[in-house]
Amino acid sequence: MTRVIGDVKSIGKAIKSDIEAVKERDPAARGKFEILLTNQGLHAIWSYRLAHWLYISGYKFLARIISQISRFFTGIEIHPACLIGKGLLIDHGSGVVIGETAIIGDNCTIFQGVTLGGTGKNQGKRHPTLRNNVFVGAGAKILGNIEIGDNVKIGANAVVLTDIPEGATAVGVPARVIK
Repeated sequence: MTRVIGDVKSIGKAIKSDIEAVKERDPAARGKFEILLTNQGLHAIWSYRLAHWLYISGYKFLARIISQISRFFTGIEIHPACLIGKGLLIDHGSGVVIGETAIIGDNCTIFQGVTLGGTGKNQGKRHPTLRNNVFVGAGAKILGNIEIGDNVKIGANAVVLTDIPEGATAVGVPARVIK
């Protein structure tokens, strides 16, 4: 996973890869101008990138304000403390929730209604880790301090409570590996 937090150059590269992710993986994306103006997932990710930079720079309250304003406008809630790599696509993002200690690798795709959440009031790492190239279908819930391996596909409405190995496909409630 590429950790995107620091300097303006790395954030700029991440923003460029976010636009490319929409162009490559969203069949409804018609052009760069339309993507820039109308893609709520992209707007939420960019707000996150600003809020995350503020958060790690010590401006936690301001970061939370920005994340809440973004949630109001996009319907997507991303905690500014989580870690998100480059090339994330949040498609039809309404209702997406990404918790404080979640980690998302590079080139992942998340659809509407997905929750990367905790399972209680545990302290420390309590949200999932998605490695690179993970696809999460609409309505899926991935809960707890678990790891989803590289190139995993999570089916729509699956409830994932355990680690999923690299290259697997998981579906159902609770989710089970079918491939």
